[in-house]
Amino acid sequence: MLELRDLHVYYGAIEALKGVSLTVGEGEVVALLGANGAGKSTTLKTASGMIQPRDGQVLLRGERVDGIKSHELVQFGIGHVPEGRRVFARMTVLENLRMGAYRLKRPDPADLDRVFTLFPRLADRRKQVSGTLSGGEQQMLAIGRALMGKPELLLLDEPSMGLAPLIVQQIFEILREINEQGTTLLLVEQNASQALQLANRGYVLETGAVVMSDEASALLSDPRVRAAYLGETIE
Repeated sequence: MLELRDLHVYYGAIEALKGVSLTVGEGEVVALLGANGAGKSTTLKTASGMIQPRDGQVLLRGERVDGIKSHELVQFGIGHVPEGRRVFARMTVLENLRMGAYRLKRPDPADLDRVFTLFPRLADRRKQVSGTLSGGEQQMLAIGRALMGKPELLLLDEPSMGLAPLIVQQIFEILREINEQGTTLLLVEQNASQALQLANRGYVLETGAVVMSDEASALLSDPRVRAAYLGETIE
């Protein structure tokens, strides 16, 4: 479904991505791991059109989409849940969700029902101002808002950041359900164990380059990954 080919992305004179290539097949969950500053968020932003590469290609279903602006890429079936949630704090939960369906002439009530089924807490707080929600509720809202655009590919940037372990578990259970319902996921996540238990495959980034890629189960058992991201000691 998604292919990134030899992406080179710069912030001024600093090269943030140094030839990143990866693929995400239809129906897959693919995890993107790496330390802070490795280029994970930049990769997602490039895939969703928020950043344009200096070199390389972004292909969606075999067609090049690099050069297309992010708000236009939504029409191609890409949804992006950014790091830090970025909900519209002064708007209600329902208003935020309706904003997620802006590309549609009229929001589909079935999509709203789907979001409220996945996230019953949002249904209870539909009239609440979003800035007053808890961190976990705001993360649910950010995911729900993206789902309102009917994405076939959902990009998620650190969905567990700053959340309590119980809420993290709930979020990942819902992500699994979203995938089982037919949405492909590309996931950037600091919680490597949770990400690899959910994913089919994974990539590891270091300083803007892919240094490892394998089946998720193989990465989860790799001693280098366990030492770098799960806090284990290599003996």
